[in-house]
Amino acid sequence: MVLLGEEDSNIMKNHFDQAFVLKLGGSLIVPNGGLNIEYITEFYKFINKQIAEHNKRFFIFIGGGMLARHYRDAGAAITGHELTDDDLDWLGVHATRMNAHLFRTIFRENAFPYIIDDYNMIQKTDKPIVIAAGWKPGWSSDYPPVILAQDYQVTSIIKMSNTDYIYDKDPKKFPDAKPNKTISWADYRASIGDKWVPGSNQPFDPVASKAAHESGITVKYIHGNNLANLENLLDGKEFVGTTIA
Repeated sequence: MVLLGEEDSNIMKNHFDQAFVLKLGGSLIVPNGGLNIEYITEFYKFINKQIAEHNKRFFIFIGGGMLARHYRDAGAAITGHELTDDDLDWLGVHATRMNAHLFRTIFRENAFPYIIDDYNMIQKTDKPIVIAAGWKPGWSSDYPPVILAQDYQVTSIIKMSNTDYIYDKDPKKFPDAKPNKTISWADYRASIGDKWVPGSNQPFDPVASKAAHESGITVKYIHGNNLANLENLLDGKEFVGTTIA
């Protein structure tokens, strides 16, 4: 990881009114094996409007979604046994990269022409959009956005997922699950543990949570389908979601 120097950071901050790191969950763009063209189109228009009308900048990390899970399941079905954690992580990494190439392509006019996928040396750019993808095994796709936020000195990450809040238990299994509007890093990390397990479905993974906590980065968790709610969040207005700080 290479941190920007103070001069480089100030130049990039001054060029835009605001900068945001978005973690776009793969479940939003590849919900069941096929691309959600309608949603991607709306997201594309939304981001371009934010840049053109409000001079905002976006670092967008693209998740793998069901694409990764289909490859995982195929590997297990063909071999007759579970894949190794390393192989599972690599399938997830490459799924994010495939999805990221689509987004880099559609945002070609405003995007840095190279996808960020090696976080040992993050290339500098003053383009309004930077598309990022997975790096290597050992954590979920939540961790690289933390590195982006550290390097570009952005103090919060917006996690766009498929529920409105982070709940005290899985709302799909427990109808009485209660939403958390705010939760401390200490309490959140105590609830999820410290170990990353490939394929696990946590709101924000343990490795990323540790790094964000230690760096003083806030995570704001929202339902990614609600772009009006995202706009409220970007504008500093009240929003529906969970803040981890």
